[in-house]
Amino acid sequence: MHLDLSELSQLAPIFRELFKGYHVSRRDPELYAQLSNFQDQYRTLFKALGFELVCDTRGFYYFVPDLAAAAVNKTAQRLALFTFILVEHLADQGRDPVAVLDGGSLGRDELPSLLEKYRDLFIQAEVQTVEELEEKIMRRMTQLGFAGEENGIYRFLPPMHRFLDVCLSVQQDRDLAASLHSVLPLPAPVLIDEDSDEKLLQTDDPLDLTEFEEESEEDAIARAIAEEQETDA
Repeated sequence: MHLDLSELSQLAPIFRELFKGYHVSRRDPELYAQLSNFQDQYRTLFKALGFELVCDTRGFYYFVPDLAAAAVNKTAQRLALFTFILVEHLADQGRDPVAVLDGGSLGRDELPSLLEKYRDLFIQAEVQTVEELEEKIMRRMTQLGFAGEENGIYRFLPPMHRFLDVCLSVQQDRDLAASLHSVLPLPAPVLIDEDSDEKLLQTDDPLDLTEFEEESEEDAIARAIAEEQETDA
């Protein structure tokens, strides 16, 4: 393909934003229009430079993360964790997580209670205060094009679908694992003779302890997920 660089009038700002991990969406009308009108040209040029330009059909562009700035990786982990937390928090409140993260909003005044409720998880992301939550997560979300902030309200933008897709996929896997676990035949417990000194519960099909000793990692994970689901219920 012949490239006419004179047509790519926004090449410098587009590359600068994409390289630092930013997601260009309709919120950036000039850059978004350029990428939409000359998508093939930009993709070809960036590929020659060693970068993969991705166009998500829901309306945003980004570089494949592994090829973007290395500093984005830790930030991406924090944003992913925050998305998982937010999905569960919204569901607990009876709010539709998809509706909120797909163009909905979150008030800054909701952050303190969110931090307190999931403090143990936030500590894993090195976030222990509301100020750190705003600095390390909320501000980065706005800087990378996942959200916009105005008057204390964070409004989520289409690129949030990248994290939301992961959350929904994981939830589907958990639901499937729990469903499969729940239909496994379980032996019915019966009481032994009351005159017995042991007074223990037995089953029609006594458990073979060696099976538990040799339990695979996959089985252990599935069992843990199912138990978590039962606890949540």
